Amino acid sequence: MLDTFLKQLVNGLSLGSIYALIALGYTMVYGIVKLINFAHGDVMMVGAYAGYYVLRVMGATPLGLSCAFIASMVVCSLLSLLIERCAYRPLRNAPRLNSLITAIAVELILQNTMRVLPFVGPDPRQYPTMAVKVYTLKTTAFPNGLISISNIEIIVIVSSVALMAILNYLVSYTKTGKAMRAVSYDMGAASLMGINVNKTIAITFVIGSVLAGAGGVLYATKYPQIDPMMGYIPGLKAFVAAVLGGIGSIPGAMVGGVILGIAETMTKAYISSQYADAISYGILIVILLVKPAGLLGKKTSVKV
Repeated sequence: MLDTFLKQLVNGLSLGSIYALIALGYTMVYGIVKLINFAHGDVMMVGAYAGYYVLRVMGATPLGLSCAFIASMVVCSLLSLLIERCAYRPLRNAPRLNSLITAIAVELILQNTMRVLPFVGPDPRQYPTMAVKVYTLKTTAFPNGLISISNIEIIVIVSSVALMAILNYLVSYTKTGKAMRAVSYDMGAASLMGINVNKTIAITFVIGSVLAGAGGVLYATKYPQIDPMMGYIPGLKAFVAAVLGGIGSIPGAMVGGVILGIAETMTKAYISSQYADAISYGILIVILLVKPAGLLGKKTSVKV
């Protein structure tokens, strides 16, 4: 039983780290402009396809995977600039319902555009992946192995942790990060202090999309099949993770992603895979009822 539990824990950590990467994009954009970018999961999908074509050319080698990461990040960053400039910036001061409708429209446009592109199409594609190697820790009590982890899971977990550490440093210790925090706290005051608000918001979109692109490659590496609709469910799960941790809180998105990933894999292992999605959305309902601000979120009061 212990070895099964540890294996599922590793699976949960790898899946949760991907959710956390994607959730960071949601929480950063919301923290700055108070907008839920529902197209974020589809940006992840575009990143997965960018990595797919690089891997088709270079092969599923460490160098090929590194180039796939770079390509997905570049493509997703350019796409995010286009989305922010054309769709979200004109609606920055519009009613929230208009912004929500626009976000859903952008999501549908991305999905259906990818479906009709001749070099993509609606059919699923097998994602090139590295040969799987499993490393097992054996003990006297567990001669068949106490815990096992594959090279794919190692890549997913290490890459996710490294990217989250880089993001934490960027937000906490750089001039750009200070500008982002200032705009998040008070956009008007930040503008008066000489901060370029439009540039800062665009950078926030880019950073979130870079993480989504990396998450797309990692997700497709772990679950090696892609299609134009692949971003919907992971994007929705990442949104649940962001709300669970506290939407607008970067540490909250990380914690929420890991918790959600572990909960999902444990449900599949010990209850039924059919209930995995229900458990994830059930967690969202419970957290909204019990602690609407999320685990690490802060309550805010609005004066009228």
